[in-house]
Amino acid sequence: MDFRTRVEIEDSGLRIGYGDGILMLGSCFSDNIGERLRRRLMNVCVNPFGTLYNPASIAMAVERIAERRMFSAAELFEHNGMWHSFAHHSRFSSADKGKALEKINAGYGEAVASLLGCKVMVVTFGTAFVFTRGGEIVANCHKLPQRKFVRRRLGVDDIVGMWSKTIDLLGRVNNGATVIFTVSPIRHLADGMHGNQASKASLLLAVDELTRKFPQCRYFPSYEIVLDELRDYRFYAADMVHPSDVAVDYVFERFSDVCFSDATRSQAAACEKLYRMAAHRPLTDNTVEIEKFRESVRRYARELAAALPEARPQIEALTGL
Repeated sequence: MDFRTRVEIEDSGLRIGYGDGILMLGSCFSDNIGERLRRRLMNVCVNPFGTLYNPASIAMAVERIAERRMFSAAELFEHNGMWHSFAHHSRFSSADKGKALEKINAGYGEAVASLLGCKVMVVTFGTAFVFTRGGEIVANCHKLPQRKFVRRRLGVDDIVGMWSKTIDLLGRVNNGATVIFTVSPIRHLADGMHGNQASKASLLLAVDELTRKFPQCRYFPSYEIVLDELRDYRFYAADMVHPSDVAVDYVFERFSDVCFSDATRSQAAACEKLYRMAAHRPLTDNTVEIEKFRESVRRYARELAAALPEARPQIEALTGL
């Protein structure tokens, strides 16, 4: 007997390989899946604006990238000795205004290159709640006083309307891109348990309508996999909110099952082996043994680059080959 409810995932025929670009945008669940793609040395750009939680901020990021509008110093603001952008996560903030802008536009440049050439854009919605300041939705409040913002929940029509425009725009700059929507299984308990459920329902209904409306859009059920297949607190981190590494690994495995060919899965395993080898730190100070190990890494990297030239840029970046 199988003591669980397995989520069946429809095979859309989409296959992602090492010659394909992948752009990941959205909540920290995108970070988690994106990191596993990075470890397998795939051509992936992960959250170039930092972690974004609501559909509006993610849509605005895509539009900004597609329209190729760099950020200017005038768009930054200072709070508590740090310079921030309302369009970015706090990891782009800095005490130095110039450094903040440099980081922001470095991520932006990476995003433009990825969007123009990607085969797949994976978008993860985290919450339907947004904060507005002066009528404009912000991606991050950066710990400004709450009184400076108005909080509201986006409706299904709001999300479908803004993303219909975004998908049309994407089609004009990259007509071949497939959009895979996911909804983060991470609960936003600050919204209250009922508020979180209402928020997730809005996201799920909006994604369902978008996938029906646009043939280039797909849905991957990460939300259902964690909440139904992995219906047990042993699959959660200590905060009882975020999925554990085991849970994320399992979701990634299910993603691989429907998006990778057998050949790609085999190549991914070989690339992950190289990643682990490069990250290994020998437990010895014997210089001869250390150099022997390093040469084995270089040899494996050369062999892998020859067998999988599509991954050579990532292999070179990892190993200095």
